Amino acid sequence: MMMTHVSFAAFWLFMTVLLAVIELSTLGLITIWFAFGAAVTIIVALLGGNIWVQLFTFIIVSTVILLTVRPIATRHFNNHIKKTNIDAVVGRKLIVKATIDNIKGTGKVDMDGSTWLAASSIDEVVIEEGTEVRVVRVQGAKLIVEREV
Repeated sequence: MMMTHVSFAAFWLFMTVLLAVIELSTLGLITIWFAFGAAVTIIVALLGGNIWVQLFTFIIVSTVILLTVRPIATRHFNNHIKKTNIDAVVGRKLIVKATIDNIKGTGKVDMDGSTWLAASSIDEVVIEEGTEVRVVRVQGAKLIVEREV
């Protein structure tokens, strides 16, 4: 049985609603772009576009909106996120408590009253006790640091 323009439009309406509901339940800015593509495709279906024109419209509109609007939306939605837990450690300035020597496998820093294992970001660089360092990344339970300049 051949689908009519109205049944194609109903299908795209269903897809729009489904994708919007998925987006609302995840809030990940993932499916909303495809919901917009499906919404535009409803118009194409009602105007009599065949299935290939509808699919082409859905893909092109979804892709264009994804590539153009998502970066802007992501910047605006994610600009108030505060780093927490281990993410907040990167960039912090700390004092070396025990000399950091990657070759010997030694090194500790003080952070908020507790002692953490530390390693230099460059194996050949030894960082003496009392030196101020900056955390560049976290590797397991060890802070990878560089001398603060």
